[in-house]
Amino acid sequence: MKKTLNTNQIADALRADDNANWSYNGARALAEYLEEYEENAGQEMELDVVAIRCDFSEYASLRAWAGEYFADWRDELSLPEGMAGEEEEDDAIREYIRDHGDVIEFDGGVIVSNF
Repeated sequence: MKKTLNTNQIADALRADDNANWSYNGARALAEYLEEYEENAGQEMELDVVAIRCDFSEYASLRAWAGEYFADWRDELSLPEGMAGEEEEDDAIREYIRDHGDVIEFDGGVIVSNF
């Protein structure tokens, strides 16, 4: 027996996971990402909120992710302090994440696949 979920139902299921702490916009963006992934893969997925919680994390910004992931992210990404603007810093962080995993950007934050 299968039940097909729409975007809102997926987002609601993600937000119902008390251990994940997804924002509304984050859960919605992640639900849309999962739907697109499923469509591109050409096969149905089973919604496993625990696995998703283990595979993805939400952050307020790209720099918030970098600050948590690296002890000194500017040095790790070869960005001398004061030499790059915010946009260049975000681009470098985004590129690093995309080289190693996935980033989902949405109004109010980012979701990064754990790698």
